[in-house]
Amino acid sequence: MRRQRSRHSIHRKRSWAGVSPGLGWLLLSGFVLGTWLGVQWGVLGHATTAKTRPSVQTPYQYEAYRASDGTLLHTMRAHPDDVKLLAIRSNVTDTEEYGINGGFFWNGDLLSIAVMDDLPLKGEPHAYGSGWSNIDKPKGTLVWDKLSRRFSVQIVEAANQLQVTDRRQYWAQGGVSMSLQLGESWHSQAMAEDMPLIDERRLRSAAVYDLDGQLWLVVSDKPHTAGQFRRAIMETVARGRLVDGVFLDGDGSSQMRSEESKLAGDKRYVYQMISLNRHPIDR
Repeated sequence: MRRQRSRHSIHRKRSWAGVSPGLGWLLLSGFVLGTWLGVQWGVLGHATTAKTRPSVQTPYQYEAYRASDGTLLHTMRAHPDDVKLLAIRSNVTDTEEYGINGGFFWNGDLLSIAVMDDLPLKGEPHAYGSGWSNIDKPKGTLVWDKLSRRFSVQIVEAANQLQVTDRRQYWAQGGVSMSLQLGESWHSQAMAEDMPLIDERRLRSAAVYDLDGQLWLVVSDKPHTAGQFRRAIMETVARGRLVDGVFLDGDGSSQMRSEESKLAGDKRYVYQMISLNRHPIDR
């Protein structure tokens, strides 16, 4: 049996060796050509897929600033045309959006103005909790007029009192006036607007703008009084070029989502945010 296996093995080797040179070259050439075509097809297919895959450019510039008293501020600088106010029911960090928390709320009702092109985010104009009004009294509201290309902070109670060029072309985010040009009298103005927990150490959020018409969304990651937070912003953000802004909801509601920083507050849900539109790019 050993001799038979040996002869069979020898015979098999000789049968391969017996292939004619011409046929061998033909088989080898076919194998190489098939392999090359397969590789090229895979590369081309991959390249085509990559070419049509959309990419996204972040619509903001992130910076972190530390004030002389140690206050650390996380900021997102953006163009106001990229702002989209959104009604949500989530922690900002759990959304797919870039941005920060918006105005005040209670049990899902919006207590601060949140209007896009004269439409409140939740419900109908004049409806309670829809985002049409700063509930209870006039409060500082950040307004971007798309036609005049100008920011302003207007102290109003409802969106219909806002002064804009075209009521179909603006957005407005309510909060409490920061009064960046008023010196120490900012405190009494904020108190007149019912700023909550103004002298307690809490997480803070704000939206401010500079002389170049850039919007700055600002969140602290440690608790501070409203005065400390305001001073840190004036000291570090767009130094010497800030014009005005508003305090937004704070404490556990102070939240930010960016590629660089995710601040969840105390992980609570919020019901409104300032979102920044993404810009798709085909490569």
